[in-house]
Amino acid sequence: MAIISTAGLARTFQTKQGPVEAVRGVDLTVQPGEIVGFLGPNGAGKTTTLRMLTTLLAPTGGAATVAGCDLVREPGRVREKTGYVAQSGGVDPTISVREELVTQGRLYRLTKPQAIARAEDLARELDLTELLDRKCAALSGGQRRRLDIAMGLMHRPEVLFLDEPTTGLDPGSRADLWDLVRRLRDEYGTTVFLTTHYLDEADALADRLVIVDKGTVVAEGTPSALKLKYGGSIDATLQDTFLAITGRSAPPQDTTPVAV
Repeated sequence: MAIISTAGLARTFQTKQGPVEAVRGVDLTVQPGEIVGFLGPNGAGKTTTLRMLTTLLAPTGGAATVAGCDLVREPGRVREKTGYVAQSGGVDPTISVREELVTQGRLYRLTKPQAIARAEDLARELDLTELLDRKCAALSGGQRRRLDIAMGLMHRPEVLFLDEPTTGLDPGSRADLWDLVRRLRDEYGTTVFLTTHYLDEADALADRLVIVDKGTVVAEGTPSALKLKYGGSIDATLQDTFLAITGRSAPPQDTTPVAV
């Protein structure tokens, strides 16, 4: 059974200039334990789709289930079974890493002892143990991103949504997060659905890619299959393949170095 399934998922915004169809009808299926890269040019509908799948935005058309729950009728159950790590993160800079994690656990109805134990387990898994009593404001970019992911995992979600998880990180920190995402799949069976502008990241990390443009899915498949079909060779770059599919180059990439 698919862990994410959408049929005609759509969102229209009403503006002073008239209706704007941000997502025109997305059909996709994600199997349990997959790492799926969700790609598209700027304005293609990626963020709007992600916000709908995480219950932050109500769809205006179509249907979807996430982790066996109806997106519209059971948004609370969807939130119980999913984790969401936004691009900008969401930590309180004034409290410690330990306090942030325990608070997150309590919000998901863990008892205090359960939240403390879970925070310590995740700290060991994500190399945060020595940082548990450090203020969040004092973390480096890579450390803060690991904390963001730990917060998304506190309640053991079946599906983890990652929005641009490595934007702004240096190559070493990006590689560490790639390893972490693979471990979530391989060791815990977590399904990971991520958006990214880094095509090398999508190529190296995703089991399967879903490419959207103008609010609809225009191609999907493994990176190798897409490169062979649209790039003409399994050795084609994903950048050339993306251009062939959408008619546009990948969006500009943020290469700002971040201290770790």
